Amino acid sequence: MPLPYRRIVVVGATGSGKSTLARELSAQLELRFVELDAFHWQADWTPASLDEFRRSVEVAVSTGADPDGWVIAGNYHVVRDLIWPRAEAVIWLDYSLPVVFWRLLVRTLRRSILQEELWNGNRERFWWHLKLWSDESLFHWLFKTYWRRKREYPLLFAWPEHAHLQVIHFRSPDGTKLWFAGL
Repeated sequence: MPLPYRRIVVVGATGSGKSTLARELSAQLELRFVELDAFHWQADWTPASLDEFRRSVEVAVSTGADPDGWVIAGNYHVVRDLIWPRAEAVIWLDYSLPVVFWRLLVRTLRRSILQEELWNGNRERFWWHLKLWSDESLFHWLFKTYWRRKREYPLLFAWPEHAHLQVIHFRSPDGTKLWFAGL
């Protein structure tokens, strides 16, 4: 059955596969793919200013910019007020911590070994992530935010201003794959 939504946000823990699913979904539905990290992270891992970040997101989600819609990957709360009111659906990748940790480990190793360019010339260095006490470590970020997101998203979905959103909630990668295969 075709997905009736044209403005979709994919959220979840760091390493859960938000960008991968959003990219695949955008290709399947012939919608524009928007990765919030690409707006946030400038060259040399310098974060964009809040004003610059919000301007970039505003342009990306503006219905005038692309009336056919978009699929957005990302959790940035500082731009949620720009995205969620315009979205029709939120896909929540709510996987277990061991699954997300494993996915993050494999992804980080692959990116480091292959020196994949991410956004604006940035590349990950595996040794950064071994410093679990440091904000540079994605593993630190995962442990810092995982449980908060599990508590926060159900509360956000219950807010009256988000009542228009269709929430598509996946608890396992297999469930996500089955759903995607059925599109």
